[in-house]
Amino acid sequence: MGNRDIAVTGIGMLSPAGIGLEENWHRLCRGLSLADRDPLLDGLRADFSCAVRGFNAASVLGHKVARRLDTFAQFAVVAARQAVADAGLDPAQWQSERVGVVLGVGSNSLHSYEKPFSLLEQDRADFMSPFNIPRSLPNMAAGEIALDLGARGVCFTTSSACASGTTALGTAMDLLRSGRCDIVLAGGSESGRSRMTAASFWRMGALSSRRDDPEAASRPFDTERDGFVLGEGAAVLVLERAGEAHRRRARLRGYLAGYGATADGYHPTAPAPTGESAEAAIRAALLDAGCGADSIDHINAHGTSTRLNDETEALVLRKVFPAGPPITANKSVLGHALGAAGALEAAVTLLSLMHAKIPPTANLQCQDAALELNIVTKTPRERRMRTAVSTSFGFGGHNAVLVMRGSRPD
Repeated sequence: MGNRDIAVTGIGMLSPAGIGLEENWHRLCRGLSLADRDPLLDGLRADFSCAVRGFNAASVLGHKVARRLDTFAQFAVVAARQAVADAGLDPAQWQSERVGVVLGVGSNSLHSYEKPFSLLEQDRADFMSPFNIPRSLPNMAAGEIALDLGARGVCFTTSSACASGTTALGTAMDLLRSGRCDIVLAGGSESGRSRMTAASFWRMGALSSRRDDPEAASRPFDTERDGFVLGEGAAVLVLERAGEAHRRRARLRGYLAGYGATADGYHPTAPAPTGESAEAAIRAALLDAGCGADSIDHINAHGTSTRLNDETEALVLRKVFPAGPPITANKSVLGHALGAAGALEAAVTLLSLMHAKIPPTANLQCQDAALELNIVTKTPRERRMRTAVSTSFGFGGHNAVLVMRGSRPD
């Protein structure tokens, strides 16, 4: 553990793999895609997704609160509750002004707009909900967590497209290192399962067209990849300064050790083909963690399953990590949860360090020989690990990278 490491004392997680850590870990280790036809997307060219199953917001949050919140905010509140319980914290006892909330949300989930737009077109504005605006604002993920748990410190949302969740975790590290907060609930939440989101990404050519075989659609780093699969979910981590976590004898889930972020300054949606800025973000995170590339035991890749992104990321990972540590790509199983993806993948990386096991990448049949990586496939790979990297890259050229250490003494 480094002097600047931030302790992770609790994790809450909802994803297409399940609700809670145990269910998520079990299904991720199976290494099978969770994509399926989605009734919400019926009639669209991209009519399949990876959905969170078995989630009933009204039963967990109460009908009144569930009705007030969009899906992404519902997920965020539930994940935050899980994380705080996992950390053994009692919100009634903490110093609320010293507890912050930083949530990554790429955009609102657009569910809130579909019915109001229809009513507006029908000249029936009087029937629109008064909750439309507060329900749809991206900052409400953080705001509703603060409201639910009584966290009255720094509270805001980070929005850096598909790097949003990672950006939130890195920002939370800075808040704790600076002494501005004593506890930060940080992560990301989003749902891509709206008709507007699906239609828009399809129009861009970003989604897989494998409607006849959704389970095979998300295939990061495979030569036959043709786009990503929309997903949803949330992950929230309870972060504390390591010394304070040790003093209260908290159970440790691991440490956030380093963070790096850069911008490509190249194109609105395409990555810079050389990957120079993505490489700089990785090297900045390593420097922040005080470790070299040769000390990284595992990489959780961004791995979107799009042609340009995977190609650029493979190029960068081969350059920075010539020793070829084992790599996994969770989007092959979970789909792409957009602004929540980086937080979900950070949570999975910590679980990998805890269990000394790397979940496999689904659907990888053939890699480009010129860009081949040491990717875990078929079955989980058991491996003693101390340090791992998780990468996130987003539209607008946002690059965000985390270095994590396990809590085991070895």
